[in-house]
Amino acid sequence: MGGESPQAAAAGRRRRLSLEKLPLRAFIQVRALSGADAVNALRPFYFAVHPDFFGQHPREREVNENSLKRLNGYLENLQKPGFGSFKPTQLTFYVREREQSPSNVQESFGSSGFRAVSFTLQTRDLLSTVLDVLNSCSLSTEHVQSSYSNVETLSNQGAPRAFQRPIRWDKTYYSFTGFKDPEEELEQAQRMETTLSSWLYNNEERSVKKLKNSLPLRKELDRLKGELLQQLQLLDIRWQRSWGIAHRCSQLHSLSRLAQQSPEALRNAKERTVIFTDRSGMSATGHVMLGTMDVHHHWTKIFERLPSYSALQRKLLVLEDRVSHLLGGIQITYIEELQPMLTLEEYYAILDGFYNRVRNSRLPFHPRSLRGLQMILESDIYAPRLHELGHFIIPTVCDPAALQWFIITKAQEARANLEKKEELMVLEKELIQASTERFSLHRLYKEPSVSSMQMIHSCKRLLKESLPYLRGLHLCISHFYSVLQDGDLCIPWNWKN
Repeated sequence: MGGESPQAAAAGRRRRLSLEKLPLRAFIQVRALSGADAVNALRPFYFAVHPDFFGQHPREREVNENSLKRLNGYLENLQKPGFGSFKPTQLTFYVREREQSPSNVQESFGSSGFRAVSFTLQTRDLLSTVLDVLNSCSLSTEHVQSSYSNVETLSNQGAPRAFQRPIRWDKTYYSFTGFKDPEEELEQAQRMETTLSSWLYNNEERSVKKLKNSLPLRKELDRLKGELLQQLQLLDIRWQRSWGIAHRCSQLHSLSRLAQQSPEALRNAKERTVIFTDRSGMSATGHVMLGTMDVHHHWTKIFERLPSYSALQRKLLVLEDRVSHLLGGIQITYIEELQPMLTLEEYYAILDGFYNRVRNSRLPFHPRSLRGLQMILESDIYAPRLHELGHFIIPTVCDPAALQWFIITKAQEARANLEKKEELMVLEKELIQASTERFSLHRLYKEPSVSSMQMIHSCKRLLKESLPYLRGLHLCISHFYSVLQDGDLCIPWNWKN
């Protein structure tokens, strides 16, 4: 090979000198964020909101669990090719406060130890979504900027910025500084093998004390509920969340005062169910939703508007029939316990969008071939699923051919599950009654997120145990151990002993 001429060598040196003067980020290749990259970039966020750190705070744990499911569904949809329909997604997280002083490192919750953060995602790509989540929770984005040079922040523009811990330090850093390793902390929280007997032994006294203190309020709650059911001729009064007894009594007192102030408006609630929830309106199932943060004026407006919802309810029924006709006679249903609490308007808009997509795709289902089967619509998933109780869970946006293939191939299994559904419900009820009597419980119930199969599995194992600590208590089958503020005991359905 020949050598370079002196002129060529000099030109090469000049080019190198010119390139050295260019900013470094001019050479950094900007690439799109992958799903794995997004998960890695969100690690500080996951450490701050992971439900395993909220074992003693069941309400905050439940909020974070539900919000994480919605966030993961949002991220999953962003990665699907050709996915162009995005709906703004509102999320609320309880974020753990992290002290930067070794002397305070043990006080991971402090007096409260966490703060509530609410934000709405409207981003169309993974990178923007990751930055939005981190910024909304006041978490560092420096580790994202170091890999994706097109991200402009105040730090890139020279603004002063407090040093924040990167996504991962070497293990020696934690040994030297005394700070807790968040990865190790999470692993320990997940590895802790609490046994049912030991946990009940250690928490029975605390539960009994709280339960005893709550008894007067429990009686007051039953009295208020009974009076309102009779006075307003309601079918039922329910609560969407696991609010404490005092909170529920306060809500019923508010409804009672409203009934005295606006009796004409509340007559519209006759033979309806009232649900205390996060916002006011009419639910997809026709129940009256009363937002616990709304003032009486908002509640009054909802009761006054109840007759006007009749037309929209009729339109919804017609729309459900049209979707059913296009999908071989399958029944479109809404299961309140398994789906987000949607208003009637929101559910109609979702179903109408689904109807238009199915109609335009012209799926060749044989008429009435799927009669007897059931399906629900979900906005936060991408792939269709079959529930253990026999109904299909169908994403509002998915490939029509894949939808048709899934329903046809799973139809026989769905019919078998539906036939077993009644048997499962009966068995679950019998096991709850047997367990209540065996341990002399005042009440045995489960969280909505616990399936019938999980409840059956848990009760069967409970009946084989000797648990004298449960006598007279309220026991909730959940996903974690906790003593609620009114004395109810929560145990995971897959408890160990």
